Amino acid sequence: MNLKEYPAEPFRIKAVETVKMITREERVKVIKEAGYNTFLINSEDVYIDLLTDSGTNAMSDRQWAAMMLGDEAYAGSRNFQHLEKTIREYYGFRYVVPTHQGRGAENILSQIAIKPGQFVPGNMYFTTTRYHQERNGGIFVDVIRDEAHDATLNIPFKGDIDLQKLQMLIDEKGADNIAYVCLAVTVNMAGGQPVSMKNMRAVRAITRKYGINIFYDATRCIENAYFIKEQEEGFADKTIKEIVLEMFSYADGCTMSGKKDCLVNIGGFLCMNDEELFEKAKELVVVYEGMPSYGGMAGRDMEAMAVGLQESVQFEYIEHRIKQVRYLGDKLKAAGIPIVEPVGGHGVFIDVRRFCPHLSQDQLPAQSLAANLYVESGVRCMERGIVSAGRNTRTGENHFPKLETVRLTIPRRVYTYRHLDVVADAVINLYKEREKIRGLRFVYEPKQLRFFTARFEEI
Repeated sequence: MNLKEYPAEPFRIKAVETVKMITREERVKVIKEAGYNTFLINSEDVYIDLLTDSGTNAMSDRQWAAMMLGDEAYAGSRNFQHLEKTIREYYGFRYVVPTHQGRGAENILSQIAIKPGQFVPGNMYFTTTRYHQERNGGIFVDVIRDEAHDATLNIPFKGDIDLQKLQMLIDEKGADNIAYVCLAVTVNMAGGQPVSMKNMRAVRAITRKYGINIFYDATRCIENAYFIKEQEEGFADKTIKEIVLEMFSYADGCTMSGKKDCLVNIGGFLCMNDEELFEKAKELVVVYEGMPSYGGMAGRDMEAMAVGLQESVQFEYIEHRIKQVRYLGDKLKAAGIPIVEPVGGHGVFIDVRRFCPHLSQDQLPAQSLAANLYVESGVRCMERGIVSAGRNTRTGENHFPKLETVRLTIPRRVYTYRHLDVVADAVINLYKEREKIRGLRFVYEPKQLRFFTARFEEI
């Protein structure tokens, strides 16, 4: 292994959790009972769990020590004061509203910032984000660059907003009809693709002319900052902390799922600079989350998050994080497996259109591939395609995204390179027999966010 290309883990393992591999016959039974939905598999039946990087992080010794400092007061917790101070230092926003996780922040932001009928331009949708926007009367408009929808294009910063698309939307609908710009750093559904600092500056310049706010989905902002340092001119000598601060200087606020780049298992927050919006957010956090000084988190969780924020900007951590994901992507590419390129920040996305060309999109090929990979290897992953895209709220018709993918998501500080070798071998073996993969159809479909709880059967 080339240590420069794939650096060794920058940590020592001090505690372990035993995992087991159940038999193939047992896995066949498990996936049928789960309705071919990997979200419905019990974790004890999973060998390597790549379902998500959300809340699946391994915390550090410093974070576990911080848990013992929990101030569980109902109001005025000193842990919130520490978290608030840390967020202001590292992200630069004036006001912080804690929430139980990122979708809690999305819910509050959508209620205070969207008037029914307003448009919310964004660089590709995310499932829960779009749901909250639409639930509050907003109309999501995808303004990401066209290249983001092409899995085969290996170019940097595929998460950038198309400035012409944004300007055309403002010209057509009017600035007053734009609720805010939702800028994700990085873009999950595009394969974890980053946004360049140049693009953030340009989006800020456009919105400033019209008085339009920008709110970042900051969930994987540290990963985005690493790509800027690695690939954008003028940032090679900047620290991750300096890059993050500049990124957020072009925003009016952000939603954050602390379960990702904050290196914790639960928690999130909403940030902003506008005092009037802050007062509205504080009123709603009491209704949906808890007091403005805990927002659905225990004191110990807020303390662990504050420490995680500090650890996340350490270069050694984030370099290993990005390159461990890249290691899996490089192994799959070398074996001819079609993936979304370039490899993004939090996972490797299999391009299912090319993996299973014998299946049409309405046969739910990504859902089927995820189920078959579990049967093949005990590896759990998830669909990111037509099932995740859901239905048009006005017509009831399925959305047909251009990207139909399976996401192999790498938890932070959990698995080693050898675990990823096992994953790669499983995908490669399945690819050799891909013609045997059958399509699926719904047998149960919830009305909202169907990918979490839907059930399927083989066609």
